[in-house]
Amino acid sequence: MYLGKYSSRTIMAQAQETDQWAFYQAKSIKSHTFTLQKERMEIDLMAQEKTLSADVARRYRDAIAGYEKTVKRYDTEKEEIKKKAEELAAQKAISQERGGNFGYGLIFLQIAIMMSSIAAITKKPPLWYLGIFSASIGAVFALNGFYLFFAF
Repeated sequence: MYLGKYSSRTIMAQAQETDQWAFYQAKSIKSHTFTLQKERMEIDLMAQEKTLSADVARRYRDAIAGYEKTVKRYDTEKEEIKKKAEELAAQKAISQERGGNFGYGLIFLQIAIMMSSIAAITKKPPLWYLGIFSASIGAVFALNGFYLFFAF
């Protein structure tokens, strides 16, 4: 598994989450427009009901029912979109945490390599112990990146 891909996953999840919320907003606007039109037709029907023919009144009621059906469909679609956006937000958060842990792990492992190299050249054991300590910290961060034992 390539460890550096978590930053890319975070960016992709953020973009997809943003797209879902924009889609949700578009559905909200459409739903609101249909709700306003339905209410307008209901008011028109109430105001003119006594003067309208039975056929025209039926067409008003059919149109109102159609608008009501469309509004309900948009509300259902909005809930599905919202659920998907929230799932993407959760994926983004996990990717961010994993990516951060892998980044810290990489830093400490690079420090360990540097300290061990300097210790080998200078023949100073304390630098080698410091390298082992740094490698241990790097390994803890890397393992936490895989399993997310705890948050930093």
